[in-house]
Amino acid sequence: MGAVAAVPLLGLVNDRLGGMALLVALILLWWRNPWPRSGRVVASVAAMALLGAVLPEQPADAPARAANAGAAKPPTRPSRVPTAARATPGATMPTLPDFTGDSLDVAFPKSRRKGFTVIYHDASDQNREVTGRSLWKVCFQVTGGSPEDPIVDFGVVRREEPCPAAEGRTVPWKKMPDVLGLTWRAAVPKVTAAGVPEDDVHAKAAYLNDTLPREGEYDDWRVCRQDPAGGDPLTDEVYLVSLALSSPDHGCPAPDRGRDAYLPDRDDDGDPDYLDPYPGDRNRTRLYPNGIPGDTGGSGGSGGSGDGWRICRHTRWC
Repeated sequence: MGAVAAVPLLGLVNDRLGGMALLVALILLWWRNPWPRSGRVVASVAAMALLGAVLPEQPADAPARAANAGAAKPPTRPSRVPTAARATPGATMPTLPDFTGDSLDVAFPKSRRKGFTVIYHDASDQNREVTGRSLWKVCFQVTGGSPEDPIVDFGVVRREEPCPAAEGRTVPWKKMPDVLGLTWRAAVPKVTAAGVPEDDVHAKAAYLNDTLPREGEYDDWRVCRQDPAGGDPLTDEVYLVSLALSSPDHGCPAPDRGRDAYLPDRDDDGDPDYLDPYPGDRNRTRLYPNGIPGDTGGSGGSGGSGDGWRICRHTRWC
């Protein structure tokens, strides 16, 4: 019974001490105690009630303050470098060059030769496994450990990726500029300024039956479509930028026609009228201004169509 009586006294001194005393008292009360069961129950309830009466009252806003304190702490990536152990008197930490921007394959052996244990991790928010050190570059480095056992931790990304602004952030890829409506001459510098090599910028005709002139002769043609779209990230998976161009003489296709747009072709010979030397003669095209060879049903320069079935007239093979 003395242990039960000591519970509130210890609770006045310290709430944790009182709780421990209550636990010990209950064990002594119920373990091989000759008291009747009803007496032990009454003593247990009395001890807990007395302890609760002497414990200091918690402020009403304590849970809210605790929650706000936890929310105020910004999420941080825990350091992978152990806290420095107690160093030998007079020992100094070895110095390490700044390897930021270097290949991990270069930083790793040089750090080892300086006596460092080397660890590394993906510095982006993707938490990727780092395999093949030559494929990664250093963005961040943290040293720690002790002079006897120095450690360096490299935060790395793929060599073709830009470094994040901080550990655990997204890779800040450049964005594809919006060049719709610009001429080829004006669009290419904007795309290359975003980091795309000029050789990777490809021009094509916006209309399926149109043909680009020789290089340099479509500088004034305007961009009708672009791939990637404006604002898309230029990741390492973008190998080619395609710009679909149209002559200023006939403008861009209507939006509802998409990529299947054709320019007017009255004689249906595959040449748009603006390029066809004989837009009313199916038998004569840019390639064959004097008539398609072997097409005896043609009309020569008369513009007639001839009689009978002909492969060039009834198919798209010519």
